[in-house]
Amino acid sequence: MIVTQDVTKNYGSSCVVDGVTLSLPARGVTSIIGPNGAGKSTLLSMVSRLMSMDRGTVTVDGLDVTTTPGDVLARRLSILRQDNHMTARLTVRDLVSFGRYPYSKGRLTQEDKRHIDEAISYLHLEELAERFLDELSGGQRQRAFVAMVICQDTDYVLLDEPLNNLDMRHATGMMKLLRRAADELHKTVVLVLHDINFASWYSDTIVAMRAGKVAAQGSAAEMIRPDVLSDIYGMDIKVHEIDGHRICLYYE
Repeated sequence: MIVTQDVTKNYGSSCVVDGVTLSLPARGVTSIIGPNGAGKSTLLSMVSRLMSMDRGTVTVDGLDVTTTPGDVLARRLSILRQDNHMTARLTVRDLVSFGRYPYSKGRLTQEDKRHIDEAISYLHLEELAERFLDELSGGQRQRAFVAMVICQDTDYVLLDEPLNNLDMRHATGMMKLLRRAADELHKTVVLVLHDINFASWYSDTIVAMRAGKVAAQGSAAEMIRPDVLSDIYGMDIKVHEIDGHRICLYYE
């Protein structure tokens, strides 16, 4: 379980994350939603220790992320950042192999190579494994980055807006892959999403943020409701049910 206690981050006089206390359940998919500027990505960065906190604590299965050695934390938690561009000319296999660094420190063992092959296969990248990243489409590159975090073989996988720059087809494929990782590989997947409908369709738990605070948290059935969403986003949101899932329509 990921637990945050009074987590706060300020930029000058602006409080971006304001005393956030919450528990994110182990296993399954948790989506963090909310309007722009709500503090979603900043919170995820502090949970993963990419960004320091001004106040508060974060623990992952009881490990304090501030004091736990980096190599120990990297075997428990992995993150895919929003700005995951690579300047070096790497193949897909090269990129995926970075996921094994916490274990191999750059000297790949047969065990590491097995994990690399399995991650490439899991993301259906076999035919692209020796292709350079700059030769791939945006959707293919995003799958390669997800393969890298899957290859790290952590219990917790954090992704900051993994659907950025993906069309509807590729975004749907990405969400299906993340759902499979939670169900088949028993991962805890935590992601920041802008699309409420993807959160509704694929999440076990949804956390909604507004103005740096947690506005609401619950199951998709509890969260995907007009009264909850309209208050969070400050606009009229209608909810309809299709095939047992709740779908949102937005109105200005």
